[in-house]
Amino acid sequence: MAHPQSTFAQTAFHGPSLLRARRTTISRTTVKAQLKQLRDTGRYDCFKLQWHPVYDDKSSWPVPPSLFWDSDVAKWIEGACYLLADEYDEEVDRAVRELVDMIRGAQQPDGYLNVYFTVVEPDKRWSNIRDMHELYNAGHLIEAALAHKNYYHNNLLLEPIEKYVSLIHSVFGPAEHQLHGYPGHPEIELALLRLHAATGSTQAYELARYFVEERGNPRGQDGMHFFDWEARRRGDSPWKRPDHYPVSRTSHWYNQSHAPVLRQTSVEGHAVRAMYLLTAVADLACLDELGVRAWPARDAYLAAVRALWDNMVDRKMYVTGGIGAVKQWEGFGIDYFLPQGTDEGGCYAETCAAIGVMMLAERLLHVDLDARYADVMELCLYNAVMTAMSLDGTAFTYVNQLASSDADRSVRHTWFECSCCPPNLMRLFGNLGGYLWDYGAAAEDGEPPFVNVHLYTTAKVTFQAGGQEYVFEQVSDWPWEGRVSFKLQAPAATTTGLAVRLRIPGWSAGGYTLTPPCPTATLSKGYLSLPASYTAANPTFTLSIHGLSPRLIAPHPYTNQHTLTLARGPVIYCVEDADNPWEANHFRDITLSADARVTEEERTLAGERYVALRTVCRPRDLRGAGPGSGRASGGLGAERELVFVPYYLRANRGGKGHMRVGLLNQSVVM
Repeated sequence: MAHPQSTFAQTAFHGPSLLRARRTTISRTTVKAQLKQLRDTGRYDCFKLQWHPVYDDKSSWPVPPSLFWDSDVAKWIEGACYLLADEYDEEVDRAVRELVDMIRGAQQPDGYLNVYFTVVEPDKRWSNIRDMHELYNAGHLIEAALAHKNYYHNNLLLEPIEKYVSLIHSVFGPAEHQLHGYPGHPEIELALLRLHAATGSTQAYELARYFVEERGNPRGQDGMHFFDWEARRRGDSPWKRPDHYPVSRTSHWYNQSHAPVLRQTSVEGHAVRAMYLLTAVADLACLDELGVRAWPARDAYLAAVRALWDNMVDRKMYVTGGIGAVKQWEGFGIDYFLPQGTDEGGCYAETCAAIGVMMLAERLLHVDLDARYADVMELCLYNAVMTAMSLDGTAFTYVNQLASSDADRSVRHTWFECSCCPPNLMRLFGNLGGYLWDYGAAAEDGEPPFVNVHLYTTAKVTFQAGGQEYVFEQVSDWPWEGRVSFKLQAPAATTTGLAVRLRIPGWSAGGYTLTPPCPTATLSKGYLSLPASYTAANPTFTLSIHGLSPRLIAPHPYTNQHTLTLARGPVIYCVEDADNPWEANHFRDITLSADARVTEEERTLAGERYVALRTVCRPRDLRGAGPGSGRASGGLGAERELVFVPYYLRANRGGKGHMRVGLLNQSVVM
């Protein structure tokens, strides 16, 4: 069972490309910048189990700021191990080894491994699964252990983590003496399935499946919803709204436990939790698809995940791929509620949530090769994810609004009190090679090996199939140019070749040119299928994607946004005061015409090439408009030039922090 976190090592990024540039920055700068933050904030030493002054901070009680430190460290270890595989660094290696030693020393005799509930409240283990992230932290420790095992080829971290998993397996489950619960913040489910794939652990599979299937059971523990049952056991007042719950005790939709997954009809609540949960469900389906683990309920769960995906993408996703419109619960609002910024009523679009969308899309591609998943995966990568880090790799965003305001300007920060996003970004780019494609031997005997290409860049993959080594390369200047050259480098001569499927992006409207042509090629669900006979006869071929030119995107009418957004290929654009210094009100009154002529301009920033866009705009005149005036505006002002840059480049060039993605549609204003 292949996951990007293990297959990434078979892909080598080479030659100039946007993705390689970003990975290089992260490998050489970001890893150490985040390591310094771990040390400066106390996270690095937390597994020494000594008292830290932050443990006295009750300002955010009952969810203290140090509660996630285990996961911050774990994600850093995971990302560091991925990047060390590409480029060795002695300081990073030394830090990983020291952290692993501290984690081993922090494990309790029974296998328990959690800093907060060992140092601060040792008598309250497993007492608040809903809020206190014990299982979430455990999940990230599992993923760190797997990455560590893959790089160091020893069990120094995996061994204590497997012992911890065994303890958790004894605590949670269907037996009368066990807790019939599941994590308030899903994550351990997908980690357990990866552990099962790597080690064959039956306990890991059973536990992951139990957490997924038990979630939302209204009578799970003694005839009660588990989170209500444990709240009563803690002595919580039945009239008190649970901390971080949006409304009341009954708003279990915050953590997707308001109903069993099979009965959920819309994606709700905390966006990151939803994505991690659905990724685990999709991975259970993958295991069944490959014949690794039969899951009788597979079809029903897969149908539920697809329905929730459609609800999210069609009604609750920003044009950048960001999800989560509501700050209060870091998650989804009602259908079509997609304000661009704080002064419009919201917009959160957390970095981790966009990464979660990519993780879910990647899993779904293994059970349903449909370009709609890869299109969204790419949309997130180049926009909602890539915008979360500065070009120098030292500053980050947690929230990725589509419009700035006086309350929330377009800026980045070096770290956060809850700093889940920076190391999450680091580990994603560390294993990004695993997202480009999937490949291997065919499921049926007699069929040739295959490669499914989801993302375009310059890279090559090396893999074994049928006792033969295959090397397949792609070269392109994506996302700026649509021409992608492919080469089957090995075996040098073959009578079978590779069956290759190439994604044709939705924004291209199905337009492409294949050179040399293939009369037997077929296009299905957005993938162009080339038979092995074609690649055997043509080991070098080229795909040119059409439609890589500026286009305007309008949101669904039900959003009431009445805006136009510029895009080019998978890249979404924004305006900033750095290019348009005359702007003084966050571009709130700037309008675009759907018929505007847009020109391209090649630029470089910090040595990195990109395409800027130019057009003209007209400001909205609000004089005479107001309550009771009967006028929406006083008309439009004179035309002036407007410069757009990729959304991911925002907040890299100084300025006042004024930025906007969607500008008012001129036809609506007039």
